Amino acid sequence: MACKSCSSGSCGSPSASGEVKGCQSNGGCGSGGCNKMNVFDWLSDLDVPSFQRYHIVEVKFKGGRKEYFRNVDQLELHTGDSVMVDSSSGTQLGVVSLQGELVRLQLLKKNIKDDDKVKNIFRLATEKDIEKHEQSMARDLPTMYRGRQIISDLKLNMKLSDVEFQTDGSKAIFYYSSEDRVDFRELIKLLATEFKIRVEMKQISLRQEAGRLGGIGVCGRELCCSTWLSDFKNVTTSAARYQNLSLNPVKLSGQCGRLKCCLNYELETYMDALKSIPTIEGRLKTKRGEAILQKTDIFKRMMWFGIVGEEAIWIPVSCDRVAEIVDLNKKGIIPESFEDLNPDAPAVEKPTLSELNSDLERMDKKYGGMKSGNRNNRKPGGNREGGNRGPRPEGQNRGPRPERGPRPEGENRGPRPPRPEGENRGPRPEGQNRGPRPEGQNRPEGSTPAADGGTATPKPFKKKKKFKPRPPRDGAAPTPEA
Repeated sequence: MACKSCSSGSCGSPSASGEVKGCQSNGGCGSGGCNKMNVFDWLSDLDVPSFQRYHIVEVKFKGGRKEYFRNVDQLELHTGDSVMVDSSSGTQLGVVSLQGELVRLQLLKKNIKDDDKVKNIFRLATEKDIEKHEQSMARDLPTMYRGRQIISDLKLNMKLSDVEFQTDGSKAIFYYSSEDRVDFRELIKLLATEFKIRVEMKQISLRQEAGRLGGIGVCGRELCCSTWLSDFKNVTTSAARYQNLSLNPVKLSGQCGRLKCCLNYELETYMDALKSIPTIEGRLKTKRGEAILQKTDIFKRMMWFGIVGEEAIWIPVSCDRVAEIVDLNKKGIIPESFEDLNPDAPAVEKPTLSELNSDLERMDKKYGGMKSGNRNNRKPGGNREGGNRGPRPEGQNRGPRPERGPRPEGENRGPRPPRPEGENRGPRPEGQNRGPRPEGQNRPEGSTPAADGGTATPKPFKKKKKFKPRPPRDGAAPTPEA
């Protein structure tokens, strides 16, 4: 994920000769591990004499842990130098992370006194010390995996999260987390026998565990607890309620399984904004119906209500108007609606739909009559000659249609003699039938003979209209089929 110097904090730090240590990326690793728990030294360019420098130096160890040591020998130190310090568990290698006047401010911030409890820096680390420290760090992961197997065999209710060896390899600190008290006396005996070291068990919280392991949050950035957050404050669900967040534990929990620390970042801003939001103890009463609060936008100062029986329709109301309605309800006054707060005001009649569309009706009469003038100018009798028939008397039924008899014999004509050229035939008499056409004289389909004997342009085919029987009138019998 990052270079091996990220755990010690020496990546991107210049040495006395001006060379950059670590992965040579000047602290710009893609993972961000080089900047874990770093403090920017904005006074590093100031040239202060060595005898005037602050004598306490901040040293960082694995996992972002920082401690303060006294530079009694007035060593020429630079940020990123490896030093051997006198820790509570023995001699250990660390990396200088901060020095100068900023260290004095950090001591005041963390309320650490400059007394005998502050231990000393022995010397600068040599290449042999650094090599031995790297060998000790290489034992951390195998020891942690084997320790987890031993814990599972003993069936202890604890989680081993990290192991940190000292530089000399004589002692190791086992970091674990557990919600209950754990009797690990048998575990210490097995670990000491297995690895031939002195064992120190240190319990940490779930937030500290996430800070040591690191990771990427839902915001897309590294976890705050692993980059800059050092003190953890209590986070409650009331912080989510004040910010109108859904109380979904999956969305409100971080990678540590606890509520996200960032819920406290904007809490004070929300608390100040909530002072101008009216408190709704029950339902608002209007003549339209009782209203139930559905949603509140704190910064827009808008509140959405739903009428009982119409909860699906949300009505936005400003906070000032809601405060007025609350005051009226306390006095026993019920307003007409959210818009009209005066119940004694005369009712305003709403215009009907015909009144609203009166302009359109006038336009239809003025311009629509020209298009429908042919239909309006018809005679009362319609297109039929003789006017319109009146209604058929009740009980009167039309009889069956008389059948036509057969055609008299001899009426069909035989083959017609050839017509002279240029002669035009007149209209066919009624009842006269045309005989079959002689062979070879079939006319093209859809064509009509021209006057000069040729073929004229075919006429477009007209589709015949289907006969639709008239529906029977009321009280009349249906018309029988012919």
